[in-house]
Amino acid sequence: MQYNLSDIQPFEISRGFTARCIHTEQMTIAFVDAEAGAEMPQHTHVNEQVTNILEGEFEFNLGGEIMLLRPGQSVVIPSNVPHSGRAITFCRILDAFSPVREDFRSGKVTYGKK
Repeated sequence: MQYNLSDIQPFEISRGFTARCIHTEQMTIAFVDAEAGAEMPQHTHVNEQVTNILEGEFEFNLGGEIMLLRPGQSVVIPSNVPHSGRAITFCRILDAFSPVREDFRSGKVTYGKK
């Protein structure tokens, strides 16, 4: 199946973070835009995640280890490990999750929203 990202309705993950997702039977791919200064609060999920920075600089906290990620860098987040982050600049991020993020499929993500 072929997709055009501009045809996928974006939704808010957390304040300053929007995503367009493609879901398969086993995984979710999220194309995320993060506004400069936007913060993703600490959270966990059962899904394994691979975060790939395509554009910008992103400060990432993985289980208490702080790292600065730049384009071409990735981080693997194991299942149920606390993590958070902050976009230093505008960022484009490609996240891969397994299994499927059902909350992303439904657009009912609750962390970081007030």
